[in-house]
Amino acid sequence: MKECYVFLAEGFEEIEALTVVDILRRDNIVVQTVSITKDAMVEGAHRIPVRADKLLKDIRLSDAALLVLPGGMPGTLNLKECEPLMEMVKEFGATNRRIAAICAAPTVLGDLGLLEGKRACCYPGMESQLAGAQVSMDEVVTDGNITTSRGLGTAIPFALELVRIFSSETEAGALKRKIVYNH
Repeated sequence: MKECYVFLAEGFEEIEALTVVDILRRDNIVVQTVSITKDAMVEGAHRIPVRADKLLKDIRLSDAALLVLPGGMPGTLNLKECEPLMEMVKEFGATNRRIAAICAAPTVLGDLGLLEGKRACCYPGMESQLAGAQVSMDEVVTDGNITTSRGLGTAIPFALELVRIFSSETEAGALKRKIVYNH
């Protein structure tokens, strides 16, 4: 079964990463957190330590259905500096496979040229770093194989959009009601 990988870099935004993991797992989607460091324990932007399921060196891209890049600072900068991860993201983009990024992390996709001609959104004030994108102010945007979102406050709709993509509109709606979101 294909897995969804949520990448954890030192300084990642905890809510953006863990909300995606929680909501996708509620829909029985296989999700693995992946440390891009040499240690499974990764500290988030607000000094919350999280133990990743896997290390980057131990994953196989052929097992992945989705790559998720949470934002946060300096987490996003640390993602950009991880060459093996950037190679994976470029390969996913080149083969039109699903990538999702939230908050500052869509700038990673802009830097890699993956947003050219696509609608995308990001954390307010970082829009100039979405190279080639048609910038949107929507809270979540899916254009082709890329899903982007604006930040911590949009983590639930971001995760629900991923459920919609992987399961169905019906499943996403049922989960939305189950977690009492926007009622």
